[in-house]
Amino acid sequence: MRLDLEVELRAGPVAVSAEYERPAGAWASVVVAHGAGAGYDHPFLTGLTAGLAAEGLATLRFNFAYVEAGRRMPGPAAHAVAAWRAAVAAAAERVEVAEPIWAGGKSYGGRMASMACAQGEIDVAGLVYLGYPLHPPGDPGKARAAHLPAIAVPQLFLSGTNDPFVDPHEQLVEAVASCPDASIEWVEGAGHSFEVTGARRPADEVGAGLAPRVAAFVRARAR
Repeated sequence: MRLDLEVELRAGPVAVSAEYERPAGAWASVVVAHGAGAGYDHPFLTGLTAGLAAEGLATLRFNFAYVEAGRRMPGPAAHAVAAWRAAVAAAAERVEVAEPIWAGGKSYGGRMASMACAQGEIDVAGLVYLGYPLHPPGDPGKARAAHLPAIAVPQLFLSGTNDPFVDPHEQLVEAVASCPDASIEWVEGAGHSFEVTGARRPADEVGAGLAPRVAAFVRARAR
């Protein structure tokens, strides 16, 4: 189901594109945001959400305002947080019975979800990060982890062992250990987009392949 979400920015409201899918018998919802260089219709996300639907999870994927406006570079973090507020609210409006709503995303999208949650701007049952960008590649001194311990809900970090955004691995391990309830699942040989050298697959298949891991974590932490 195609949606237009209204995002409240300081300059006024803007509409962003979203897609909602609810399989029969859905038992939880996952709101998913794209990475910095993509949009809500990127094959990785469409594959992921199709895979989650097959696991019985309702999904809502959406654009950030800068992508909707045709810009390549993310805008202020406050704009992304505002989009997260609108997306989680839209998912909550479509819940038929009491069920958990999770938030997550690819790289930048997941990091913005973590900021929204840490700031108390969204109320979700947990967070899932698909390639959390802990630091710029080659610059581990600029870690983006200070806010993570403020998140009380469960957090799942799905990360490739060849991802330059989490090299060295020990830095992510330490960041996760600082959180009240967080886990890492490594994808052996995978890079930042979960591509594996020598095992080339379309992006939608890569995204769909992560769905069972996400669903298993959500199911285990259902409340």
